[in-house]
Amino acid sequence: MHTSDRAATQARDRARRTRDGAARWIARAGGVRAVRLTGGGTNGNERLTSLTGLVLILLLLAIGFTILRIGQLISVHLFVGLLLLGPMVLKIASTGYRFVRYYTNDPRYRRKGPPELILRLTAPVLVLSTVCVFVSGVILMFEGRAHRDPMLLIHKASFIVWGVVFAVHVLGHLPEIIAYIPGAGGARRARELRELRNSLPGLAAPQGLADHELPARIHGGAGRSIALLGAMLAGLILAIVLIPSFGSWTHHLGGFGEH
Repeated sequence: MHTSDRAATQARDRARRTRDGAARWIARAGGVRAVRLTGGGTNGNERLTSLTGLVLILLLLAIGFTILRIGQLISVHLFVGLLLLGPMVLKIASTGYRFVRYYTNDPRYRRKGPPELILRLTAPVLVLSTVCVFVSGVILMFEGRAHRDPMLLIHKASFIVWGVVFAVHVLGHLPEIIAYIPGAGGARRARELRELRNSLPGLAAPQGLADHELPARIHGGAGRSIALLGAMLAGLILAIVLIPSFGSWTHHLGGFGEH
């Protein structure tokens, strides 16, 4: 009986050690997955903002091209405008997250320092003009050509303001953005642009806080990819769903696209 009790105790101990080992392995695996999705800290936030900015630049170039031939490319203009919504919301969210974490005294974001002065001052204008551009654009899309005044004027004016302020924010992140453009000079050109940025009033790194180059590898890459692809997919789905609403603007073209 004594021997059987000892064997039972040993079996329970082995089972407990197995459970504890499995629990530790699951915890470590979960930690690794969490780091892959949400790690990166301030550098990860900066990289997400820069990547989103690059996507927005490419989409804005497409928007600019459609404006040059708006009569023939109105449907493309509407489609790309809706596609912009997802990345634009992500850009505001990533920038706003940094603001919130800094002003709520998060130690990591306090060490990084506040956003550049001109970015802080223009952030409310960027948000308000973004809302005006997209709300007026959506209203115009549903109202059609026959009822475009005065909403068309609001749309144009807010787009001009938004474009100027967005360009300022792109300039603030240009050294980081340029690193992702093939053939643009890579790290060397990024350093040159960083020096140029620091020479401009309002865009220099805060006093006592050195400007820095982002490391090549930053935790949270999977999470950033999911966020960016998700934002683009959301904009794409919205644009596809609303294609039937383009009709009042595109009926003279006979369909979607240029004729």
